[in-house]
Parts: sequence; structure tokens; C-alpha cells
Amino acid sequence: MTSTQAGELSAKADRHLWGHFARHGAGITPPIITRGEGVHIWDDSGKRYIDGLSGLFVVQVGHGRAELAEAAAKQAETLAFFPLWSYATPPAIELADRLATYAPGDLNRVFFTTGGGEAVESAWKLAKQYFKLTGKPGKHKVVSRAIAYHGTPQGALAITGLPAFKAPFEPLTPGGFRVPNTNFYRAPEQYRTDIKAFGEYCADRIAEAIEFEGPDTVAAVFLEPVQNAGGCFPPPPGYFERVREICDEYDVLLVSDEVICAYGRIGSMFACDDFNYVPDMITCAKGLTSGYSPIGAMIASDKLFEPFNDGQTVFPHGYTFGGHPVSSAVALANLDIFEREGLNDHVRQTAPAFRSTLEKLLDLPIVGDVRGEGFFYGIELVKDKTTRESFDDEESERLLRGYLTPALWDAGLYCRADDRGDPVVQLAPPLICGQAEFDAIYEILHGVLTEAGRRL
Repeated sequence: MTSTQAGELSAKADRHLWGHFARHGAGITPPIITRGEGVHIWDDSGKRYIDGLSGLFVVQVGHGRAELAEAAAKQAETLAFFPLWSYATPPAIELADRLATYAPGDLNRVFFTTGGGEAVESAWKLAKQYFKLTGKPGKHKVVSRAIAYHGTPQGALAITGLPAFKAPFEPLTPGGFRVPNTNFYRAPEQYRTDIKAFGEYCADRIAEAIEFEGPDTVAAVFLEPVQNAGGCFPPPPGYFERVREICDEYDVLLVSDEVICAYGRIGSMFACDDFNYVPDMITCAKGLTSGYSPIGAMIASDKLFEPFNDGQTVFPHGYTFGGHPVSSAVALANLDIFEREGLNDHVRQTAPAFRSTLEKLLDLPIVGDVRGEGFFYGIELVKDKTTRESFDDEESERLLRGYLTPALWDAGLYCRADDRGDPVVQLAPPLICGQAEFDAIYEILHGVLTEAGRRL
């Protein structure tokens, strides 16, 4: 791309493109990404970057996979579109069958959406209607965790635990309630030496919330296997086993929100398997096609489907492009790559090396914690390592947006500097990465974070 062409594109973006979660104004022009191959992306000037976030926790198999583009083209030539509104298409049928074989327990019913927020929205609606159909019409509320992000539709936003994201759109759908998350680094003092006790404490707060709201009013608990917002909070040992017990005790549905964590990000097709629990529903999207075409899904148990299997009762919910035949075909081809190349095994085998490489950053005064699982990590930045003192809002703004985000980009690494909780740098590289990529990511992070600490 010539400099003239790049300038024209930038001018059009400034004038007409409304970015998602983006700041706009004089002097702010978004970087323009023109190409991807393997674990790298290129901008409109031809500069190469490591894609340290898989686009947005999406591009599991890496960029530039011709066979996925070919699968889309082949399906589009045969049947480009037909809805699932009382009809079906071969790719959607085959994909539903395949996902059911991967899912644990009796999660055999697949409801397709076009993305993760829609999958979460669908799960809450199903929970509400299921209880109405089974004689418990008062059960409609949802429990989720502090700082957790579950999507932007009105229902999913009510489940989200980020006040700044919700305030512009209030009043929200009623019924969302919050409990503590599993950030062990910020655990109450009495639990900082006993992670299992901390997990029990966090899980028991869910039971407490159900009791406080009234068990006859609570329909579901929505939890990510590893919480994204706040910087990759893994579950303490025994946490999900206890949550499952609580949900069973109060007849509350457990929804595993795996929009990020599914499809190899933690090491299995579904991360609930990584942490040994069987939910009532799974919500997923992102890695299902590695981003080559949009699709999402809500996967529900046979028990939840049973009231709808009477020849008359309808779940009055759907999306025009849910289960799109082209996206379904791409998803099937993407899952073929997973199986042929053993990507889940690769993540399980190399994740310890990724962790140990990133943990070398703990030598820096600015790095307080390195946490995560699989190929999904957060690096929490602190003002004082001894006291774990964090940055105030103004300091965080200067650190993340004023320095880290442009500095990491200029150094050739695309990742996320985020302060939806305490300031973190998040990493989720494509699942095809190995030690060479881990080392390259570490070197860039070490240099930029060293300079950040010096500036502070």
C-alpha cells in the first residue's frame, strides 16, 4: 500500500468509521491492519507486529489459513444463506452435532448466534423461560462476579460487573447481582496464604447472594472459567466443585461463559473440562471459527430442552444470521485443523513454558502478579510491590494510555493494556505459538515495562 493510499484510508476512517470501545477526536486515528500471517499482523505502512491477543482472543489457528477461506467460498457457492427459523442447513446440523460431542455431560442442544454477547443473552432468556415452563416463574435473577464482562446487549450488560460500562445505558434489564471474583492477588488478608480457603470463601458468597435475594427468584449463575476483565483470574482449587454444589442445592442453573476460554484457549475444547465441572449451559463464540467468519453458540443440557420438546412450545428467540451456513462451514474446517494439528495438546504441553517465560517479568519492580492459564495471561502492574499498592485513576491513565499502549505497539507487540480492574497487560497469543514467540513477547514486554518503571 502506498503512502497516498494509506493517507486516504486514514482520512476515510477519521470521517466515517465509528470504532468499538474507541476514543475519537482530533489527532486520534486508528492503526489500520491490512494483513495477517501465522502469529503476525501488518499495518498499512508494512510494519510487522506479534499478534499477542489473537485479534481479540479469537484467532486460535493463526492468520492466513487458506483452507478456511476456501471452506467459506465453497459453502457460499452451494448455499450462501438460509435461516434456522424452522429450517435447517447441512453445515449447521453437522456443527451442532460436533459441538455436542465435545461438550460435557448431557449438553446436547446447540442454539446458534452470531457472537458471544448474543449467546449470553440467549442463555439468560432460556433460563427465565425454562423456569416459567417448569412451575417456578419467579426465578429470573442472575448472579455474576465483580468486574466480570459478559457482553454489551442489554441483558448481557446487566450481567456484566463493570459500572463504567453500564452507567451510560441505565436503567438496565433488572435482575443482575454481583459476588466477589477470584482475584487471589487481591484476596482479603486472612486468605492470602490459603488459596483453597479463598476459593471456598468466594464460592460461598454465591450461596449467600442466592439466600439474600431468595432462592425462588434466582435463575442462574454466570461464570467464566478464567475471568477476563480485571486481568485473567483463574479459579482456586475446588471453587467450581463448590459452585456446582450450590447451584444444585438451590435449583439454580450454572452457565459457563466460555466466549474467550473455549476452543483451546485453556487447553480443552471447553474450559469447564479443564476445571472439572459440568455446567447446565455453555456460551461460546470467538475461537469457534478462529475469527474467519462470525458465529456463536449457546449449548444447553437435554434437561433444559425437554420442556420445548412437546411439539408445541417455542423458544421465541433467534437471530437472522445465527448458524449462518458459511460460518458453520468455516467452524467445521477450523475444528478439523484443531484435531489434525493437535492444538489442544500443544497448549497443554507448552503452557507451562509460556507461564515460566512471563513469570521472569516478576523481577521488575512494576510487575506485581503474573496469572492465568493455558494461553491466557494477565500481568498486573503495581505502584509498590511490597504493599501491592495500585495506581489511582490519573496515574493509570498516564501509564496505560499515555505510555504502555503506544510503546508496546511501537515495539512490535499487539496486546491489551487494560484498567477495568487494576492495571494489567493481557496476553492471549494464537495457539500455534511456541517458545520462540514466548521469548519475543517477553523481550518486548521486559523492555517496555522497564522503561515504564523508570518513568514512574
